[in-house]
Amino acid sequence: MTSSPAPAVLTVSQLNGSVRELLEFNYGRVWLRGEISNLSAPSSGHLYFTLKDDEAQVRAAMFKGARTASRLQQPPRHGQQVLVRARVSLYAPRGDYQLIVEHLEDAGKGALQQAFEMLKARLAAEGLFSAERKRALPASPRGIAVVTSPSGAAVRDILQVLGRRAPGIPVHVCPVPVQGSDAPPAIVAALTLLRELHQNDFRDAEGRSVAPFDVVIIARGGGSLEDLWAFNEEAVVRALADLPVPVVSGIGHEIDFTIADFVVDVRAPTPSAAAELVSPDWQQGLEQIRQGQIRLQRGMLRQLQQRRDQLQQLARRLRSPARLLQDQRQHVDDLELRLNRAMQRQLLLSRQQHAVLRQRLQTGHPGRRLTELRPRLQQLQDRLQRLMQRQLEQQRFRFQSLVMRAEAVSPLAVMTRGYAIVTTDDGQLLRSSAATAPGQHIAIRLQEGRLQATVTACQPPDLNPT
Repeated sequence: MTSSPAPAVLTVSQLNGSVRELLEFNYGRVWLRGEISNLSAPSSGHLYFTLKDDEAQVRAAMFKGARTASRLQQPPRHGQQVLVRARVSLYAPRGDYQLIVEHLEDAGKGALQQAFEMLKARLAAEGLFSAERKRALPASPRGIAVVTSPSGAAVRDILQVLGRRAPGIPVHVCPVPVQGSDAPPAIVAALTLLRELHQNDFRDAEGRSVAPFDVVIIARGGGSLEDLWAFNEEAVVRALADLPVPVVSGIGHEIDFTIADFVVDVRAPTPSAAAELVSPDWQQGLEQIRQGQIRLQRGMLRQLQQRRDQLQQLARRLRSPARLLQDQRQHVDDLELRLNRAMQRQLLLSRQQHAVLRQRLQTGHPGRRLTELRPRLQQLQDRLQRLMQRQLEQQRFRFQSLVMRAEAVSPLAVMTRGYAIVTTDDGQLLRSSAATAPGQHIAIRLQEGRLQATVTACQPPDLNPT
């Protein structure tokens, strides 16, 4: 009789390890839909929860790295319906069958994303996103229209940037809700109103004139796909495409994209960046002021030369009193000669005529006329002097106003509040830490004096400032 071979004896660890390998090999990665329950979020940053439906449940773990890679806008919550991609595995120390979650999203997000892609593809096929439709932004807009929420951070950021860069440009804020079911019709109504104002030569329904605008900003702060969905509505996108002026979008953060971003003329990563794109550069404004000063000086010199020419013409037209007196004396001499020739013929009559003529001569004497005209001449000279002085004062006041406006937008004025200008050794302006490297020499210009420094470390820019 032969004896049967002894059975293989496994340890619990070996059994659990073998089962884990079978699960991971046979199932790999799977997609599951379910409801979150028993959610736990310890300080390590990992997530532990149960994924269940009406009839079954399974434990799940989502480690910190996968949580970061999923870019969750909000932490998962108890009772939330989610869609997960996970590896089927087993937690050997307890023998618990579990899911290792690699990606998690709201269950409704997948449907929204599909609707997003379908509408985007259909509008792109119509040519609504083509580069030929994109218009250049005006260099110096007469006015700026802003379509956004009146109470959000976006409108405050936009008004702050425009007030700093272009304080003289009128800004029209069209208040609309930017989230929820009321947002799309309100946004369409605001865009329609702007289009009608432009078509009616900036007159409202009652015929009153409103300040013109040459560019439109549509903006809101960041949020989830659901929060930004109003800007993926077809009616909103088509209303943006129908605007007769260039449009800049500043919706969400730099990583957020909506269909509205594809139809507008320029997309900005943030509302503040949108305001910077539509406002004139201060250097261009400074150059315009300088050109204005040159034109003002030329105009003043031209006006002065014209006044000199007019004065010379008046001087040439004014007859000399000495010449008038000489002419009158010559006339008297002539009369005297004629009188002497006639004395022989009619002595008595000549004496009477001579007396009459002498009396008339004394009455119309040039000296008296000269005395009467001299005060009038002095008045004209005083009046001309006052007019020239007044003109000079007006031009001087306008020049001082232009200088004060130039100083108000000068970056040197900002430096008085503690800001500085950082450049490389060759004078290139530094705007980002990515343009430097440790060990590089830089120059720092302060309000008073300059500093020479060496970069010891570089930090990347904050991509989510809000």
